Amino acid sequence: MTSLKLLVKNARQAVLVCNSKELFLRGEAMKRVLVLEQDGANGVSVVVGRDGCISAVGHTASIEKQFHDATFDKVIDAQGMCVMPGLIDGHTHPVWAGDRVHEFAMKLAGASYMEVHKAGGGIYFTVEHTQKASEEELYQLFKSRLERMMHAGTTTVECKSGYGLDLETEIKMLRVLTRASKELPFIEISSTYCGAHAIPKGKSSEEATDDVIKNQLPRIQQLVKNGELQVDNIDVFCEKGVYDVDQSRRILQAGKDIGLAINFHAEELNLLNGAEMGAELEARAMSHLEEISDAGIEAMAKANSVAVILPTTAYILRLKSPPVRKMIDAGVPVALGTDFNPNAFCMSMSLIMHLACVNMRMSMEEALVASTINAAASIGKAATHGSLEVGKVADLLIINAPRWEHLVYQMGGHDHLIKYVIKKGDIVHSSNC
Repeated sequence: MTSLKLLVKNARQAVLVCNSKELFLRGEAMKRVLVLEQDGANGVSVVVGRDGCISAVGHTASIEKQFHDATFDKVIDAQGMCVMPGLIDGHTHPVWAGDRVHEFAMKLAGASYMEVHKAGGGIYFTVEHTQKASEEELYQLFKSRLERMMHAGTTTVECKSGYGLDLETEIKMLRVLTRASKELPFIEISSTYCGAHAIPKGKSSEEATDDVIKNQLPRIQQLVKNGELQVDNIDVFCEKGVYDVDQSRRILQAGKDIGLAINFHAEELNLLNGAEMGAELEARAMSHLEEISDAGIEAMAKANSVAVILPTTAYILRLKSPPVRKMIDAGVPVALGTDFNPNAFCMSMSLIMHLACVNMRMSMEEALVASTINAAASIGKAATHGSLEVGKVADLLIINAPRWEHLVYQMGGHDHLIKYVIKKGDIVHSSNC
């Protein structure tokens, strides 16, 4: 008799997203989400093995026949509900102390991002509070934020440092990320070093670039080698008045040289041709891209670089939206992220999908692809995450609705929709909805 971890049975729908081992979807393929529907009274079931990976997906009758002699640690009857992949947040800044609620009024009154920044607010305000906070304080704040993200359906998240701007604090933040990766089973973290998030006070941009390359990265490399840190990606804020294209290139190349994947901020406030530079470096992903040019879009498409679109940024800063339709039409794989940070306090990927559909004219299918398989691609996890395929990690949502589109349609309604969040086949959250 076979002993397995989980059986989800009798679902109205199972949203596979894709099932041919695609590493991302682009163009017209983003509109074709694969859904297995209930056939009459014959619902859909998902089987999870002891390893926390998907063993089978199919109609309940065939699954019952195939696994007639199996026992399961847990059985969920999902009659009338939908099963879908856990959501993947492709861009967050979640380790910090000191909120910036006081700056919201400034932005509402018309202050730009850089005006707040130059007035000593923005990143610098958060840096000051994060530098003063203890590692334990930062960890507890981070843990509570991750719990809220998971309750909203996120099972994997990209997380950046970047509110230290000095070696000591950046390492403190990376230690928090590493500890959470080891201690919190309910969510998976892709850790990004973002020491080049702003120019530290008292330094020129060139001095800051040298500090990152010659001081911070070598120390981080040593700590990773010793097993004290887990770091996956390298980021830089490539922007006018921050790090220019040449400085960004040098920082990203230095990170790539020690094994970090390139995943950086590009073309957010000004067009610098940072997207072309990122494509030349074979960047795995670039974020924001509000000001990207047609040439930058073409370069990203040729390089298979994922565009991580952040609807909250354009929304809260009243920026123009990035040209998402142009990107999709040109063949750029598009992903989504919350950009959770003190400036954009959003932890819900379902709300992000809604904003992407309304403000950026994405279809619901495109938004779901961007929050699953393509978001997985942006952090190098598409071979194991982002779709319901046999052999992939069993990160699942079960929503209490007859169609998956309700998760996008019901703006801000995830607390009433998400019945179960499942991570690696274990139920990590359940509600009474």
